[in-house]
Amino acid sequence: MTSRSTARPNGQPQASKICQFKLVLLGESAVGKSSLVLRFLGMVAHTYNPSYLGAAFLTQSVCLDDTTVKFEIWDTAGQERYHSLAPMYYRGAQAAIVVYDITNQEAQAYADDNSLLFMETSAKTAMNVNDLFLAIGKSQQNKSQCCSN
Repeated sequence: MTSRSTARPNGQPQASKICQFKLVLLGESAVGKSSLVLRFLGMVAHTYNPSYLGAAFLTQSVCLDDTTVKFEIWDTAGQERYHSLAPMYYRGAQAAIVVYDITNQEAQAYADDNSLLFMETSAKTAMNVNDLFLAIGKSQQNKSQCCSN
């Protein structure tokens, strides 16, 4: 199969592969899961976001080299009363972002011990937010969720 490349309006070639995968955000209530996703979507994260039932579903696509990565993002509710619903949302996910309060630095050691991607981000300042999602997209780029255009 040959890959084709058509020009986009901005003159850059269109991606020849499409990757689509499920990504879930996990973490306790009020640690910034929704704010992180809103930053990635290009929206300003507010200090107060109202709670929702169970999970919110969002999508976003990014271009990485010759691949369009389409994220199906499940932002799970962190409240204790919704913990029983969480497995339903993260079943079948190819990636998970665990969001936590930065004063808990045990996460770095856990990630190191288990060969996991670890990156500190800030939804407030947007530090490393796009880099996090791009790193996840690159790690999934060559997996079976990708197909030729």
